[in-house]
Amino acid sequence: MEHNKVDTELQDSYDNQQKWVLDSSTDSRGQIPLRSRTGAWRAALFIIGIEFSERLSYFGISTNLVVYLTTILHQDLKMAVKNANYWSGVTTLMPLLGGFVADAYLGRYAAVLLATTVYLMGLILLTLSWFIPGLEACHEDMCVEPRKAHEIAFFIAIYLISIGTGGHKPSLESFGADQFEDGHSEERKMKMSYFNWWTAGLCAGILTAVTVIVYIEDRIGWGVAGIILTIVMATSFFIFLIGRPFYRYRAPSGSPLTPILQVFVAAIAKRHLRCPSDSSLLHELTKEEYTKGRLLSSTKNLKFLDKAAVMEDRNENTKVEKQSPWRLATVTKVEEVKLLINMIPIWFFTLAFGVCATQSATLFIKQAIIMDRHIIGTSFIVPPASLFSLVAISIIITVTIYDKLLVPLLRRATGNERGISILQRIGTGMFFSLIAMIIAALVEKKRLDYTTEHHMSKTMTLSATWLAPQFLVLGIADAFTLVGLQEYFYDQVPDSMRSLGIAFYLSVLGAASFINNLLITVSDHLSEEISGEGWFGKDLNSSRLDCFYWLLAALTAANMCFFVIVAMRYTYKRLQPSLAALADGGDD
Repeated sequence: MEHNKVDTELQDSYDNQQKWVLDSSTDSRGQIPLRSRTGAWRAALFIIGIEFSERLSYFGISTNLVVYLTTILHQDLKMAVKNANYWSGVTTLMPLLGGFVADAYLGRYAAVLLATTVYLMGLILLTLSWFIPGLEACHEDMCVEPRKAHEIAFFIAIYLISIGTGGHKPSLESFGADQFEDGHSEERKMKMSYFNWWTAGLCAGILTAVTVIVYIEDRIGWGVAGIILTIVMATSFFIFLIGRPFYRYRAPSGSPLTPILQVFVAAIAKRHLRCPSDSSLLHELTKEEYTKGRLLSSTKNLKFLDKAAVMEDRNENTKVEKQSPWRLATVTKVEEVKLLINMIPIWFFTLAFGVCATQSATLFIKQAIIMDRHIIGTSFIVPPASLFSLVAISIIITVTIYDKLLVPLLRRATGNERGISILQRIGTGMFFSLIAMIIAALVEKKRLDYTTEHHMSKTMTLSATWLAPQFLVLGIADAFTLVGLQEYFYDQVPDSMRSLGIAFYLSVLGAASFINNLLITVSDHLSEEISGEGWFGKDLNSSRLDCFYWLLAALTAANMCFFVIVAMRYTYKRLQPSLAALADGGDD
């Protein structure tokens, strides 16, 4: 009789889990979401749609930014590349602020609404700078220097877009992932595919940007391109709003910095106490008491922090709940701090990859400008920024093969739900980025030699087809490492910090842009001191980009060695045993 009662309770619990989403999220009315009507792919498609338009706008500007700065604003190569990297760096570091605000105060959905509005303001100003007479770039068709008003309006517009991206990127991607419940086996597998198809969707936006939009910018006008980008962004924003009844929402959880500080303060205050060898003696809430996120199991690394969860007087259990969180922390809070500390070396040793990735939108494009871009047998000239489409195509193909073919095979071979661990995926992409830099160095050396041999003929230039391998291989690298970083930083951060987690991933690319600028400055100065000639001249023919690419290859190779050591010692997030079967684990 008792056995039948237990079976009935288990069946009722299973039925409830299948019918309702029990992960502390709510529907548009603030109620517990019904699984059949909310979330999963029915909601994620709306979210991927607006990401398509955002990437269309961003790459429609970024891939042609160096061209704009050198041809419209008449900046030299070094200044144009630096300005492009500064903008890219700010754009990819702003999500740290946007993600913090979304997680702590606004909530992800509200953050997307606000950020998209700011983004649209930037696009509108950028478009108007080409049509309002007082803001136009030049008085006449030919000019040596643009109007100051146009330059100011242009930089205000693109930095408004940076601010918009700062709230849009981390909030939207994590909001999309929130549509899949971790505690539901089918939705958990969908979430693993979500990051792949999210990347495929944004690559479709990139592909359209670097073909259609870039062509319009080069052949018809930047103003017309701005009108198209603004209309597409406004339309997708409207469609995103239509999907509101299908979304699952999470309430902001307050500042994530406070629990982190509480763990450190409690651990330091009890530094003289001994940690019990049995982790079950550490303070933890029950599953019924803990309503925000998931409970974590204690791990053996950074044991000093465990002292924050040591109960000073175990005989007075009734007083435990009354103790200040600055004096007693839970095991879950301690483990969340450990997760953040463990991320620091991973973040640091992916910067070298980020530096390699930035080349595809800056120096690779600048190379294409002075190479022969005619399609064989026609008079059509491919816009230089359109070569970036090779990266997007490569990512789409690689992600599709990986998700549909490699993951099922690897699951059977390794027993890992992901196929290979997240860090193994990131490391694989790093290897391909090393290959891409080697190819880039060899191709640039060939281009310089070809230019020297045909210096008397201004019409004889090396075909831009030679650049295809470095774009394609770097696309494969992005498909492994960039998608891996998205998944890593979303999955391994505390549940209450997932927008900030996506911001950590974006900050890798932002910090890499600034490091790239530093490397350009330092390598140019040192080469000039040693040989009397810098690596970066007024144009590419007087520069030595091949040497710079070899430098990046050497740094990437050295960095990979350190990354492997860190990855082998890494401890992944571990849920409490009763939830282990539902965890995203298995990586360690």
